[in-house]
Amino acid sequence: MLKNYFKTAFRNLRRNKIYSFINIAGLSIGLACAMLILLYVKDEVSFDKFHKNVNNIYRIVSKNKHNGVEYKDGVTGFLQGPRFTQNVPGIRSFVRVQTGAEDIKSGAEIQSQDVLHVDSGFFSVFTFPLLNGNAATCLKEPHSVVLSEDAAKKQFGTADAINKIMMIKEDSVFVPFKVTAVAKRCPQNSSIQFNVLLPFKESDADAQDNDNWFNFFLNTFVVLNANTNVATVDNQMQKFYMKDAGATYKKMMEKFGGVIDAGMGTYYLQSFTDMHMNTELPAQNGLSNASNPMYSYILSGIALFVLLIACINFVNLTVARSVKRAKEIGIRKVVGSGRNQLIFQFLGESFLLCFIAFSLALIIVQLILPVFNELSNKALSISYLFDAKLIAGYLLLFLITGMLAGFYPALVLSGYNPVQTLYSRFNLAGKSYLQKSLVVLQFALASFLIIATFTIYAQFNFLTKTKLGYDDSNIVVVNKDQVKHSEAAIFKSELLKNSNIVDVAAKNGGQWMTGARLANDSSINFNYETVDEAYIPELKIPLVQGRNFSKAFPSDSTNAVLVNETFVKQAGWKNPIGQIVNFFYNNNEIYHVIGVVKDYHYLALNQKIGPQLFTMKNDNLYGTFNIKIKPGSETESLKFIQRTFKQYFPLSPYSYVFKDEQKLKDYESEAKWKQIILFGAILTIFISCIGLFGLSVLSAEKRTKEIGIRKVLGASVNNVVTILSKDFLKLVFIALMIAIPVAWMTANKWLQNYPYRINLNWWLFAMASLLVIIVALATVSFQAIKAAVANPAKSLRTE
Repeated sequence: MLKNYFKTAFRNLRRNKIYSFINIAGLSIGLACAMLILLYVKDEVSFDKFHKNVNNIYRIVSKNKHNGVEYKDGVTGFLQGPRFTQNVPGIRSFVRVQTGAEDIKSGAEIQSQDVLHVDSGFFSVFTFPLLNGNAATCLKEPHSVVLSEDAAKKQFGTADAINKIMMIKEDSVFVPFKVTAVAKRCPQNSSIQFNVLLPFKESDADAQDNDNWFNFFLNTFVVLNANTNVATVDNQMQKFYMKDAGATYKKMMEKFGGVIDAGMGTYYLQSFTDMHMNTELPAQNGLSNASNPMYSYILSGIALFVLLIACINFVNLTVARSVKRAKEIGIRKVVGSGRNQLIFQFLGESFLLCFIAFSLALIIVQLILPVFNELSNKALSISYLFDAKLIAGYLLLFLITGMLAGFYPALVLSGYNPVQTLYSRFNLAGKSYLQKSLVVLQFALASFLIIATFTIYAQFNFLTKTKLGYDDSNIVVVNKDQVKHSEAAIFKSELLKNSNIVDVAAKNGGQWMTGARLANDSSINFNYETVDEAYIPELKIPLVQGRNFSKAFPSDSTNAVLVNETFVKQAGWKNPIGQIVNFFYNNNEIYHVIGVVKDYHYLALNQKIGPQLFTMKNDNLYGTFNIKIKPGSETESLKFIQRTFKQYFPLSPYSYVFKDEQKLKDYESEAKWKQIILFGAILTIFISCIGLFGLSVLSAEKRTKEIGIRKVLGASVNNVVTILSKDFLKLVFIALMIAIPVAWMTANKWLQNYPYRINLNWWLFAMASLLVIIVALATVSFQAIKAAVANPAKSLRTE
């Protein structure tokens, strides 16, 4: 019996090659999509869980309130780890992790390398296996270094690098560091990623200075004793903190006054495995791969819908082809087949088709995995598929898919009346409400994703093409830390000797934030920029009031500042020129406002413009040079800039980036999601069209004789195509009526995440709707035209 089922199933697949191909293609794409998403989600939820003692590892975090708004932060300083470990029962040990960059010399070449400075107990807390070396002692000596196997091979050509020497800059001098261990490559699902580990530097003075309770720049992790109550530890940490840091905080309040207007804050513990997908306290400040759980939800939703649509297509196509099998079913019933046997036969055909689709899906996953990794910023491997839990998940997916795809057709087909089918009086009854509802669902989802794609594309184009309020064309950015103003002047002078160099402007490195007091004794926090007199003109930032810095006014480098329009608004100034800004925490340094620059987007467009202040203060060091070059001179100019940089800063690593390209990195997340949603929309519309094609086949076969009669009575091909197509276009219009309001609400809510965003114009929805209608019409017209041009004599011959 079982052999007969399989034989019949194979014959049916062979006899209907086109429909079998469509069914298998749709299911295999849906299954491949589901497999990829399962891989992604499995990787997300397994982040950091490879550490042996992970359930007892926590990060020290804090929360505070400012103007009634609660802020959370995962950054700590020197004291939190050792003080809490020594004074709070339940905490067994701690390790601090500080990110940084060090200059490493290899022969005559100097490169800047990202490093992590960690306490000596790093490998006792975290499970990063070593290829060579002693985990307990490898970070105890101040001039020891631990390399990853990749870093060791890059530096020495081999992973066997124990006791080899590296030259690392320390206090402006290259000193030897001995390699004491080589670690295996960090798992890709780890929040801590490193190539170079250096011992954490802490002086006795830093360890004793209570001011360091309020100096935040690193991550601190603690290990709790087994079965310790976390809430109890949180309470004890806070009590000790209030006692140990209270007097210091009071002194700081007296010194800083209005700038620090919040309380001391509250310390508590965050589970180590909670960091990866936590949006309030993510893995940051030297930790990597922070994610958003929304990504997993969106991808899971896409996978679920694509798989559901593939199953819907199977149902529609199987029922559509059922007319052709009506006599087969009638004969089987006449010779004794029961309904249960027919149900098992059709379910068997469904599972056979699913098995073929499942096998093809594995091949598809293997082929497109590199592209998916690029899109999702992962390093997933096909070997992940053979995880025991995933295999169980795939088997469950296979069974559910087979049942979903085959159960309804099996019930319908097995219920045919044998007398009607054998006398050719059988016709599919009813109005196919289920099939039509499923098509509406398919196209509603497809329309939703297309509108989402259009919205994301429009917002991304807005972010990348909107004028930022300054001119960043043909500007080469070169970084050099800790440059004195006198050194910068000499370097600039040498660069400007080249006719291809139009201008050079210096600025502080990174982003500085500070606060100051105003004349009315109020305070303001702002972005603090140290620039030279060429910075504003080079970027063509407009001045709305006053003047720019100038060498003609020596006092500009001692007591003059520029501010932006947002600064003026927050300060409440009507006449900003001449207003006083008091850096009270620095011996009451007084500065006078000499000019106001127009607001420009000094940060990415996904961040709001804040108050900004510019100074030429001599004591502040530069860290960045903006070098404007002539268009078309890139090759010659870059060679000259590199040569000049090496001449004046021979012990510093050289790198460059074009400023207009640099800003695109701020939108990498949007760029990736733009592509992911695009692929999701394409898959959904493609598989939905297969479903619509199946329904059009069903309709054409139900109305074969009607079409024949219409043609005999004089109906043209256009008339027949219109009659067959209009019913399906109604379904598409219903789908659009459902999808458009849902998409509008969702897109509007998503856009609220951006302070600067597009408006949801009607044309965006009109374009998406037109695309859906055109695709649907093209799909339906194929079968409608085929039915319309058929010879009516064939369809009427049996009447």
